[in-house]
Amino acid sequence: MKVSKLAENLVGSEIIKIGNQVNDLKSQGAKIANLTIGDLNSNIYPIPQLLKEEISKAYDNNLTNYPPASGLLSLRKSVSNDIKNRWNLDYSTDEILVAGGSRPLIYAFFKTIVDKGEKVVYPVPSWNNNHYAYLTSADKIEVETTPENNFLPTAKDLKPHLKGAVLLALCSPLNPTGTMFTKDQLAEICELVLEENKSRGEDEKPLYVMYDQIYANLTFGETHYNPVSLYPEMAEYTVFIDGISKCLAATGVRVGWAFGPELIIKKMTALLTHVGAWAPKPEQEATGIFFENKENVDEFVDDFKGKIEESLKVLHAGIQDLKNQNFAVDSIVPMGALYLTIKLNFIGKNQPDGTKINDSTDLVFYLINEAGIALVPFSAFGNSTETPWFRASVGGLSLEEIKEMLPRLKSALENLK
Repeated sequence: MKVSKLAENLVGSEIIKIGNQVNDLKSQGAKIANLTIGDLNSNIYPIPQLLKEEISKAYDNNLTNYPPASGLLSLRKSVSNDIKNRWNLDYSTDEILVAGGSRPLIYAFFKTIVDKGEKVVYPVPSWNNNHYAYLTSADKIEVETTPENNFLPTAKDLKPHLKGAVLLALCSPLNPTGTMFTKDQLAEICELVLEENKSRGEDEKPLYVMYDQIYANLTFGETHYNPVSLYPEMAEYTVFIDGISKCLAATGVRVGWAFGPELIIKKMTALLTHVGAWAPKPEQEATGIFFENKENVDEFVDDFKGKIEESLKVLHAGIQDLKNQNFAVDSIVPMGALYLTIKLNFIGKNQPDGTKINDSTDLVFYLINEAGIALVPFSAFGNSTETPWFRASVGGLSLEEIKEMLPRLKSALENLK
């Protein structure tokens, strides 16, 4: 059978692939600590009760027809107010677009900005930018980052690549690492973007920034910074990605929003009218009501992220304990999101049966089979398969399950020679 060239060469999500294999093994009775997909066990982390009640009420009131293409006005008003109250950012309802989570918004922004062969710059590791670049036939420039900089790009890293680029994709707190830009790091990058845009002619396309802050409310004592608060003139070039999927433990509720320059938002809206990636109307109605009061969000988030932080701290402490026992492991102190960045430097070692661990994927499946632990290699985020770093997402496990898996990890690593 023949398909389009795009479909023929399209690569599915490696994270979802690993997660599906884990779920298949679990359905067969295997006990596996699934640290792969950035999802949440809804029995451990249910969505806010008020949000749940308002969703049910909206269905009872038969709000089941099409929502407006840009999202319910009531929700966009609530988002506009929350953006002002939380980040002191001024965006009108015409500068906000609601969709079914962040993915269609990111796709729409790429498609709105990028023409075939134009340069898109993003750091690696980072989530899914490689796939969106492929879907837009972009000339992708992947900028390798280092653990010394918490796997975040610096202005020095990016500067050689911004000339002629049309899109710079950034995320903080970062998926997959849970690390965050400092004020100075982000300010220096904004200065580069402004300098580059000043150098362009009136008929040239600007360099835009996609700023994914879907985890902005899930920070652990760190200050979240954004380009427009640091440099108001960045508003002309920045589109934000945000929503409820992470901060309200509502990954399956599918309500996200973008905000940015009105022209860009209108073009993104027009594109999504043909894709139909709207958030369901009842969920939009309920989210708008929930976000009417900042206290609703703050009360839920404070409790939720406290539990997530505790799980991350326990996992981090467990990895550091192994490091102190001279295992070839390390981890980076979690700053936000759901993720711990773990180094497992065992590529090239042999399994007990003599089979060699040739790359990070081999190590992932060794740990699944021998320790009942599933991680995501950084190769799923654009790095090479020789990179010994992995993402651990704690939202799917209880604190007790995390404690129980650490001895299994130690035992499995001890058996690699």
